[in-house]
Amino acid sequence: MVAIEEALAMAQDKGMDLVEVASTATPPVCKILDYGKYKYKQSKKDKITKKKQHTVNLKEIRLRPKIEEHDFNFKVGHARKFLEKGHKVKATVLFRGRELSHKEFAFELLKRLAEDLDDIAKVERGAIMEGRLMTMFLTKK
Repeated sequence: MVAIEEALAMAQDKGMDLVEVASTATPPVCKILDYGKYKYKQSKKDKITKKKQHTVNLKEIRLRPKIEEHDFNFKVGHARKFLEKGHKVKATVLFRGRELSHKEFAFELLKRLAEDLDDIAKVERGAIMEGRLMTMFLTKK
């Protein structure tokens, strides 16, 4: 155990800094090191770990209850591309006016979408009605 003044003098002699490592310990633990170099190495470590992190984006495809076959297949193709890239897909069916009285069309549409993407995707959250929107979430298997 060394006195604070003595430790500061030792650090100044070496041209370094006195850094408190564990303040809650009794007595507090300190280290003599180059603080600028330490911060630089720490930032490099943080950059590397951030680079290795994989973020998942949420992509949305919007459908209508009375969508034509070609348009539906086109949307399925987009959803497939998003899933292959590792994104989550939010499939949304938008209702307008009297379409809201025929929710079964949207259920069938989302069910068909899930079946078409069954080889690559799984349903994370089934079809849920939220106001004038019916949504379903898909993720890669």
